[in-house]
Amino acid sequence: MKRIALLGSTGSIGTQTLDVVAQHPEYFEIEAMAAGRNIELLLQQVQQFRPKLVSVQDKAAADAIRIHLPAGTALTYGDEGLIEVASCADADTVVTAVMGSIGLKSTLAAIEQGKQIGLANKETLVTAGHLVTAAARKHNVALLPIDSEHSAIFQCLNGESMRHLRSITLTASGGSFRDKGREELKDVTVEQALNHPNWSMGAKITIDSATMANKGLEVIEAHWLFDIPYEQIQVLIHPESIIHSFVEYVDGSVIAQLGLPDMRVPIQYALTYPERIEMKGPSLSLAEIGKLHFREMDMARYPMVRYAYESGQAGGTATTVFNAANEVAVSRFLKGEIGFLDIERIVEKVLSNHQVIADPSLAEIEDADGRARAVAASLPPVE
Repeated sequence: MKRIALLGSTGSIGTQTLDVVAQHPEYFEIEAMAAGRNIELLLQQVQQFRPKLVSVQDKAAADAIRIHLPAGTALTYGDEGLIEVASCADADTVVTAVMGSIGLKSTLAAIEQGKQIGLANKETLVTAGHLVTAAARKHNVALLPIDSEHSAIFQCLNGESMRHLRSITLTASGGSFRDKGREELKDVTVEQALNHPNWSMGAKITIDSATMANKGLEVIEAHWLFDIPYEQIQVLIHPESIIHSFVEYVDGSVIAQLGLPDMRVPIQYALTYPERIEMKGPSLSLAEIGKLHFREMDMARYPMVRYAYESGQAGGTATTVFNAANEVAVSRFLKGEIGFLDIERIVEKVLSNHQVIADPSLAEIEDADGRARAVAASLPPVE
């Protein structure tokens, strides 16, 4: 029985993690869960899974939910509550499914407690990859990727020597606007940007997919997860999202991981690794799909990917700032404060004004993150 603490239970990855747990109650048990402000859904989850500990975003949410919790379920809130759930003594695995850099401290806390990490919060590695990977090595903790692309790479590397690796390629759907030119993006709406052609995801990650910032974040995450130089990480647009990513070895062999676009597959693999268990649902039929399509990543069309590579190669706080500026810009776009193309322009402006700290402490990372957010919040729309 694997005992799980789930950070971000009401989000897209969180709800799908609970789907996996519900399908296999003989394998998994939810010990603790943390959510934000979606109290109605959280209460439904608590009634179904009966965790021993629940955390919510703030005291107001805690006061609203307190009287509705079943006997035996403790309640906490805020950043400390998130850390408390991640450190839950009875859990052996922590799934980090919160969105954004807020997941950093709780992930570090879970690692320090020796918990196995199912990592869906890519911003943790983007923000402080050197600290997280060093802590994981120190405490002998596995960082098991839940992003479909990184799970694919992880599976393709199984049993192989990294000495034989030539490159890894992360595939990208192209997002909501993959068939639009840049001139067509000036007046796109939030509703249009949230209409992803392949995946069902939360609002922030869907916008990141449309700008391709998400793929840039994944490039940085891959660098830290697999200890691979940026020069060996490639991105390829693959509209069908059937090949989730692939690896090329020095002898020219290419190993890919394929499957239908279903996040429950990488979630379940992270929870059962190194074993595999049955998952209910349709199987992939390449005959029915018929054709798969690919095209090169165009850095001019998708400058956010270029900014991610440049930030990664600059190192230090550059990736922290890239992520922080993007989080703020996406939030402003979702609120209707700025246009779609303003997202990348704000990120570029914040990055260009940042003085990189090469080997930052956690305090220096938090300071750089805060400064970047303040600047990104203050910049007016370009158009």
